[in-house]
Amino acid sequence: MGANASTAVPVYASGQVLDAARLNLTNAGIPVFSGTATRDAAFGGSGEKVLAEGQFVYLEDTDALQYYSGTSFLTAGGKLAQVVSTSKTDTFTSSSTSFTDITGLSVSITPTSATSKIFVIAQVSGSMDTSVASLFFRMMRDSTAINIGDAAVTRTRATFGFSNTIQAESVVGNASFLDSPATTSATTYKMQGMNTAAGTFYINRSKLDSDIPSISRTSSSITVMEILA
Repeated sequence: MGANASTAVPVYASGQVLDAARLNLTNAGIPVFSGTATRDAAFGGSGEKVLAEGQFVYLEDTDALQYYSGTSFLTAGGKLAQVVSTSKTDTFTSSSTSFTDITGLSVSITPTSATSKIFVIAQVSGSMDTSVASLFFRMMRDSTAINIGDAAVTRTRATFGFSNTIQAESVVGNASFLDSPATTSATTYKMQGMNTAAGTFYINRSKLDSDIPSISRTSSSITVMEILA
């Protein structure tokens, strides 16, 4: 914890002696906590302040200034609370005919409020073998598929897909989605891919991948933004 971090927000009884340690807590200004666990444990206990509407706190782990609304802590300072992003620049291959994680194309975010929305933006660059009719991708929140189409008999529910039209270059697909995870726990967003027939799909490279200037290597990315309610 930092020099200003607290583990309690005290209240003082009439006639109580204020020693140096108690004065130092008082002089810290807005209470500073290492995270939500120490924040929540600091109010309402023996000798501690009762949590009430208008209480401000600062969290070290997310650099967030929060206030208590009377029912929950909300992040002050605007609607956009935090942004987390990752870029995948290396290649990935898979021969899976069921959805599989694309290594390195995932990001974790811990919402500051259970009422927050998470805006997800993903870009995936890939190609496939000639034996693969189509390549599908889907967006995931932990183990739950999000931003996919409705069920329709045997059709694959996906976020987007590529048809097998070119081999010399990658095709880029983009997707965005406003999610409501309803949690303050760490949440992982990621992209998965699958072949529709036997063969291999490739991420950030073409199927040919010849070592010549006219063949490219590309990148993929996923970005998540917490939007306060």
